[in-house]
Amino acid sequence: MTPDTAPVELSLPDVPRSTSVDGHDLLFPQRDRYHDVVAAHRDAGYEMLADLTAVDYLSHPGRQLPDGVAPERFELVVMLLSLASGEALHVRRVRIRVQVPEDGAEVPSLWDLYRGAEAMEREAYDMYGITFTGHPDLTRILMPDDWEGHPLRKDFGVGRVPVQFKEAPGPR
Repeated sequence: MTPDTAPVELSLPDVPRSTSVDGHDLLFPQRDRYHDVVAAHRDAGYEMLADLTAVDYLSHPGRQLPDGVAPERFELVVMLLSLASGEALHVRRVRIRVQVPEDGAEVPSLWDLYRGAEAMEREAYDMYGITFTGHPDLTRILMPDDWEGHPLRKDFGVGRVPVQFKEAPGPR
C-alpha cells in the first residue's frame, strides 16, 4: 500500500475501541454517533460496506464490551473494507458495533453513504425489527408482507406456524 492509497488512521477519541482476535479494529460508537463514525471511515478510504447485520443478546446480556459501553438487547454490526492496495492480503477492515435498545430500536440508515446498505438494512429490519431512519424503502425482504413479528428475535415463538403436508392423515 502506498501512502497515497492507504486509508487514513482515524482519531476518534470519544469512541471506545478494541482489537478483534484476528487483529482488526473494533469500534463501539454510541447510537447517535453511528452515522458520523461510518461517514468518517468512508471519507478515510473505507469504500466498501461488506456486511451489516444484527445480533439479539436477549439470553446473553453479560457479554464483554469495552469500558463505557452499556450492553443493550440488540447489537448492530457493520464491517467496512478498504480495498485501496489492490491486494487481497492487504485489505483493511474495521468492524463497528452499535448497541441498540429493545425499546426504540432505531438507528440512522447508511443508504446515503453506501447504496449497498439498502438490502442489508431491510434484512435486519425484517428479521430483528430494527428501524433505519432515512431508508428509502424499509419493507420486508425475506418474510411475507403480512408476517407478524421478527423471526430471529430470541423471544419469537418457534413452531407457531403448523406445517401442512398434502395427503397427510389428520390428527390421531
